[in-house]
Amino acid sequence: MAPRPASPARRHGGLPRPDGVSTLESSSELRTALRRSSRAVSSVVSGSPARAALSAFLLVSLVFTALLSLPWASADGRPTALHDAMFTAVSAVSVTGLTTLNTAEHWSVAGQVIILVAIQIGGLGILSMASLLTLAVSRHLGLRSKLATQEAGMTTGNVGEVGRLLRVVVVTVLSCEAALAVFLVPHFAAESGSWLTGLWHGVFYSVSAFNNAGFSLHVDGLSAVAHDPVILTVIAVGVFAGALGFPVVMVLLDKGWRYRAWNLHTKLTVEVTLALLVLGAVLLFFFESGNPGTNGDLGVVERIWRSLFGSVMTRSGGFAIDDTNAHRPESLLLMDALMFVGGGSASTAGGIKVTTLAVMFLAILAEARGDREVTAHGRTIASETLRVAISVLALGATLVLVATLALVHIADESLQRPLFEVISAFATCGLSVGISAEAPPAGKYLLAAMMFAGRVGTITFAAALALRQRRVLYRYPVERPILG
Repeated sequence: MAPRPASPARRHGGLPRPDGVSTLESSSELRTALRRSSRAVSSVVSGSPARAALSAFLLVSLVFTALLSLPWASADGRPTALHDAMFTAVSAVSVTGLTTLNTAEHWSVAGQVIILVAIQIGGLGILSMASLLTLAVSRHLGLRSKLATQEAGMTTGNVGEVGRLLRVVVVTVLSCEAALAVFLVPHFAAESGSWLTGLWHGVFYSVSAFNNAGFSLHVDGLSAVAHDPVILTVIAVGVFAGALGFPVVMVLLDKGWRYRAWNLHTKLTVEVTLALLVLGAVLLFFFESGNPGTNGDLGVVERIWRSLFGSVMTRSGGFAIDDTNAHRPESLLLMDALMFVGGGSASTAGGIKVTTLAVMFLAILAEARGDREVTAHGRTIASETLRVAISVLALGATLVLVATLALVHIADESLQRPLFEVISAFATCGLSVGISAEAPPAGKYLLAAMMFAGRVGTITFAAALALRQRRVLYRYPVERPILG
């Protein structure tokens, strides 16, 4: 029997389409476009992971700015001004919590959901989310992806641990947020009289607390639920846990509470965090004891509790149960210092990080003793780590100084309030003395830029702006300038 002639579809390599192009040709073009896009993305990430992190956060911030500008995102059905939408989007993505508009009054339920999603994405980190998607699809992270994730801050010091760290990030975040919601939902339901409202508030506050975002669904903030110690305690625990950092969580999951088995990073993070927490609570207790605007009219036990709560929130939590403007000047200055330090590295907290403060203190102590090396807990701290700590501190202080000078001029205010607001923005804390809402659009754009810089990180931000990296193949003669 003679073979049957091939059909027109077979002869042309695929089923014919109305436009005359076969499906195989179309799919080939699609694969080619996808390969080109993949190569373009890979070249950006491999060329400069820091610049990729900066670009990713910028892109996501712009997307949420556009969403919050839409009419249905506001409660009154009208478009939100660009500077307010951008400020809120950057504040949510950077998990800061500063607001120019009241979250409970201005935004619709859809707008609040957008803010919640932005908080969750910002807490996990844009590059971390991308790497997790890569891990889920391929079950394997390439070296470039691991290096990019390390550059974004999700690092334990070992490239091989990054994939495991990313899995721990998602499991830890979702588990902690679910645990917080289990405790919060019944109390918010009892407070509002509705299980549906209680469920929404419980989920929102659990995500906002663990990610150190500080956004509130109550018009007057947490002062509306200040009578419920369970709500405040659960939120404070969530903020504290989120500020420890995922590398610390990994060690705690592996080693438990066996202090001797912890690595140096975990020891320094836990020690400095607890020391600053206690110091901040003690000083706030004494500074605000006679202040009728805050804790002056409360009993001793409640004053102790509120001081502890306030000390936790200055680490990057941003929730407040009283008017921040009512605090005494010495309390505001103390809160400036605590906010600037922030929480643990690779955490949802901001600031220069507690390990930076620890390394700087240890370096000063070593210099005072005349030691040639900086040591702690039987370990020598690398000189590269000390240089990074100095760079982070210097760059952070410079950004705060320049932004404060600009905001003092823009808002026409004295130093104290603009300085507080700038540090809160840079440290992604979210506590506010009202400058964010009162400032003109130029001031809001300035604070949004500080939140963006603080979240991306001073070292990553500086590296992303560098045009190129160079290797020096020679050394100049050594000379020692006179210091002090």
